[in-house]
Amino acid sequence: MILYMSSSSASRSRSGSMKESHRWLWFAVVIGWTLIGLIFTLNYYLFADHYVAIFRQPPTLPQMLIWELPYWFLWAALSPVVFWLTRRFPLQRGRMLVNSGVHVGACVVLSVLHRAAYLIIGWLLHVAVYRHLSSSISDVFSFLLLFNLQTGFMSYGTVLLVSYVIDYYRRYQNEELKISRLKTDLAEAQLQTTQAQLQSLKMQLQPHFLFNTLNSISTLLDEDVEAADEMLARLGDFLRLTLDNSGAEEVTLQEELELLRCYLEIEQVRFQDRLTVLMEIEPETLEALVPNLILQPIVENAIRHGIVEEVGKGRIEIHSSRTNGMLLLQVRDNGPGLQAEATAGRAGSKRGLGFTLTRERLERLYAARQRFHLEDAAPGGVQVTLEIPFVTPGSNGAQTRATEQ
Repeated sequence: MILYMSSSSASRSRSGSMKESHRWLWFAVVIGWTLIGLIFTLNYYLFADHYVAIFRQPPTLPQMLIWELPYWFLWAALSPVVFWLTRRFPLQRGRMLVNSGVHVGACVVLSVLHRAAYLIIGWLLHVAVYRHLSSSISDVFSFLLLFNLQTGFMSYGTVLLVSYVIDYYRRYQNEELKISRLKTDLAEAQLQTTQAQLQSLKMQLQPHFLFNTLNSISTLLDEDVEAADEMLARLGDFLRLTLDNSGAEEVTLQEELELLRCYLEIEQVRFQDRLTVLMEIEPETLEALVPNLILQPIVENAIRHGIVEEVGKGRIEIHSSRTNGMLLLQVRDNGPGLQAEATAGRAGSKRGLGFTLTRERLERLYAARQRFHLEDAAPGGVQVTLEIPFVTPGSNGAQTRATEQ
């Protein structure tokens, strides 16, 4: 209850402060326009005889143009001076009083200088409104130097305001540019971080497979030296393909399958006729982009749990299809299945490190636009389902995902 009352009091305080600020703003506006009205009234009152003398004979349009245009051209020439004064003496907190005094003094000096230059030009052009005066420039000065000077003050104030608007717009653009650069730098940093994380995950997969293969070669050396030599040769081919694509986070499914076939050749040497692999790949899916080295750890797990730990022939099926803009990949084995592994106490690891790293890679690459599912297959074994956006190289989807990363 006390907190609620404190919050309400603070809200009323802010509301009261805003109302007070608005009252002062309207008061300043009224005072400002009142002063302008008084200045013009005083000018008309003090220089009433000047208006009578100037417009005793109404001027023609060409005469008015010769009279008026030099006035505004001179202010255009003086505008850079006002711009410089605005930058040199900005009206900001901490310097408001001193700099305001500078601008008031500059306004008076420039307005008088402008008026003097304008009168000289008018006198040289023999403007019709000056013809009733003597030919002396001093007579023109004494009669018209202070006449209508308030227009000069307003001209200075207008140029000052325009200068502030230009300066504000320039600073706004600079801030927008800085924000844009910061966003770009942040996006690049995030991309580099994501790429480093993905590369780290991929590098963890490669040693995992390598250790398993070397262990198999070590076992074969005692049983079949020729098979071990062939396995080493196949391993060399596999590593060469892996290095060729080491810098790519995504490759086409066709490239991924070529690398997978190289890996399966290694396993065929090891298991001989105990391993059968069936691939049902829809042709249109071969150009789809998939994470580099994504199928090998899945197939490795299928072989490890579906063949190594079972007696008899093992079967691995790999399927690909396109459904509703998504690429569907499935790997199925004829092993004991998840339920049987759970009964045997082997399901705690979720079929090894490979699946854990694969899940993390998919989440980092596609966020929520992916699915990785593990389930028992009928009539037996395990089916792994992987679903990602169907994107081909150079497509808008590939470019968009690269930008998002």
